[in-house]
Amino acid sequence: MNAHFSEETMQTAHGACRARVYRGASLLVPPPVVLHLHGGSFVGESVAAGEKVASALAAAGAVVISPEYPSACLSPFPAALEASYAMLSSMRSRCPQFAHKKSMLFVAGEEAGGNLAAGLALMARDQFLSDLKGQILLSPLLDPCMATASFRKYCPQTSVQSIADGWQRYLGERSGLTHPYAAPGHCTRLGGLVPALVITSEQCPMRDEAEAYAERLRKAGVPVKIHVLQGTAAWLPANTSSQENWPAQEQTISGIFSRFFQEAGAKPNLQMKTN
Repeated sequence: MNAHFSEETMQTAHGACRARVYRGASLLVPPPVVLHLHGGSFVGESVAAGEKVASALAAAGAVVISPEYPSACLSPFPAALEASYAMLSSMRSRCPQFAHKKSMLFVAGEEAGGNLAAGLALMARDQFLSDLKGQILLSPLLDPCMATASFRKYCPQTSVQSIADGWQRYLGERSGLTHPYAAPGHCTRLGGLVPALVITSEQCPMRDEAEAYAERLRKAGVPVKIHVLQGTAAWLPANTSSQENWPAQEQTISGIFSRFFQEAGAKPNLQMKTN
């Protein structure tokens, strides 16, 4: 599955932001527009770290905007979330430019980007941003306690410290642990959120917190789809050892993404299929 991207500088209420714009070979009708936020434990990666998931979203028929966001090394919570929300807000009026005036808006992210995507869904609800139609969370970092059974079992020792450091830098000195936007896994008010697609894997450190969040969303009345894939999550930036699994996982998650978009109202491009 190939998706090409262009690099753009986008203007938001927080100033200029560099972003990649991905487009696949065939778009849904109307094409969903997805704000995609890369992983990297809040501190360690650039927009290039999200290329796998962004390409898979584009292969599913969406137009994907994948921006840089502030590293927690220099700017703790809520800097990255506020910058991402400014980007999401600016995308509302730019859907016709990127895709179509009737395009639906989604937010997606893996690992630390999944945390930001979940936080953005909460902000969108609280600030009445009704244009957002869905949230896609892949192996999201939702619980800074890092005490689940799956985390203890499957997180490589080399990654435990980097994730802990990332959480500490992101939460900063203002006890972001208590803020639901910073740690969505601890949020006590989940009703009224947009539909969620949660994807994890059997051997993913964040599997337990992802499944627990999905179940809490469901109990709050939020439409939820959850998929637990076999093996390890090859979309995580740190999982360089599982690259051989990526082609199969990319095909699988692209199909899952496409079904989620179509359940929201997008249609297959029949003209493209028959040509």
